[in-house]
Amino acid sequence: MDIQWRKSSKSADADGDNCLELAESGGEILMRESDNPDVVIRTSRAKLRAFLGGAKEGEFDDLA
Repeated sequence: MDIQWRKSSKSADADGDNCLELAESGGEILMRESDNPDVVIRTSRAKLRAFLGGAKEGEFDDLA
């Protein structure tokens, strides 16, 4: 199975190694760091949607 990873256009460095990548596979959402691609986090669309909603509302701003 070929996973198509997607990076944000906001990746910080020229090599694109400073970002999270997302993909969909088997009904799950996969996340990994581009500089450590062997570690993959799996989640659902609903959980990712909840996290992104919180991020948009500033719930995690103190961590950035």
